[in-house]
Amino acid sequence: MTSSRRQLEAQLDDFNAAKRRDALDGLMKLAAAGEITLPAPGKAVNLHCHTFFSFNGYGYSPTSFAWRARCAGLAVAGIVDFDVLDAVDEFLDASRRLGLRGCAGIETRIFLPEFHSRELNSPGEPGIAYYMGVGFTSCQVAQPALLDKLREIARTRNLGVLSRVNPYLEPVAIDYEDDVIPLTPKGNATERHLCAAYEAKAESVFPDDSERAAFWAAKLGREPGDILKLFPDSPSFQGLIRSKTMKMGGVGYVQPDGTAFPRLDEVNEFILAAGAIPAYAWLNGLTPGEQAVEELLDLLQEAGTAAINIIPDRNWNIADADKRKTKAESLHAFAEIVQSRDLPIVVGTEMNAYGQKFVDEFDAPELAPLAPVFLEGAYTLYGHTILQAAQGMGYTSDWARRHFDSAKAKNAFFARIGGRVDPAADLPDLTAAMPAEDVLSALGL
Repeated sequence: MTSSRRQLEAQLDDFNAAKRRDALDGLMKLAAAGEITLPAPGKAVNLHCHTFFSFNGYGYSPTSFAWRARCAGLAVAGIVDFDVLDAVDEFLDASRRLGLRGCAGIETRIFLPEFHSRELNSPGEPGIAYYMGVGFTSCQVAQPALLDKLREIARTRNLGVLSRVNPYLEPVAIDYEDDVIPLTPKGNATERHLCAAYEAKAESVFPDDSERAAFWAAKLGREPGDILKLFPDSPSFQGLIRSKTMKMGGVGYVQPDGTAFPRLDEVNEFILAAGAIPAYAWLNGLTPGEQAVEELLDLLQEAGTAAINIIPDRNWNIADADKRKTKAESLHAFAEIVQSRDLPIVVGTEMNAYGQKFVDEFDAPELAPLAPVFLEGAYTLYGHTILQAAQGMGYTSDWARRHFDSAKAKNAFFARIGGRVDPAADLPDLTAAMPAEDVLSALGL
């Protein structure tokens, strides 16, 4: 790697958007000059990468992830940020410039009153579910009020955590505006930002490593020697702070009752109004709520859920052989049920914590049989993205409802477009009056 490339790639993660764009310009010039080789797209995908607009374990900006996805030869790449759409325009623009099939979405949490007593995909929190909208084409949406609500919910939650953790960690207390918000490019802080701020504050209060280790040992229930060993590994140390102070059992944790979260119909209305696709974020099929899979999917689909998100790595890449077998079997059983309902499956590795993979191991024995299904889901989402962006003819559009009599036919249509249209090419003129076969003909398919 040349020094110029290394410097430019580091600049991709600057909080200044103009500097990020300049860095991408420089890298593309190096590629055009033959100093960087960009591979042909392969068959691997990651459609669930968080960016630094919520939290990325490696600090990746939307442009940075697009560049790295292009360099890795991903067939399709996608970003998903928590509670915000701040990364959408930048990521899709960078993807188009790079000739990368790019998709964008949002993740949040909802309350399902029908499952108020059953845990779903949010550990230890009955009725609360992680939920997504995928296939957004702009950060400018028809109903922005929900985004404002989500930001306020997150801010209130964070301030509540600080009000409980600060007294416990005195004299290592942090200020939300002064210590936390500067760690984010647009003020969307998460618990992981709080932990980074606590780590930094402790270093200023206790500059001596031994004294600081003694402080944290007393607060986190670890031996000082163990804490000292963690200091060079900030991501792991911050994870310990989070698990001991902010997650279940910690002083900062309060069991949610559902009233603070939006409802399924409210979130689906927002997603559909933006021309995107509502998607349930499946965990592992082993919780009480997810074991009632048919009941859950019936409820979701009736409300408009039209896709499923899965994080494959946590459903097979497990050291314990028995747990690996159980989770892999659950993954395959769920995928079979989802396919029988003609729901596209989109997958990714999140990267919202340091150490998570850039891309799944799709050739692993546990994933290989499902790899074609995951690739088809990625192509379906990309096909939706380009048609929705071009003429509002996406997967959930009025046009799609008029022209497809089954989800199976719709999936095949969008997957065909997503897999065959050159992401660097300009689309021909299309109209909402066109039947599906004329769209394929106009695209040369």
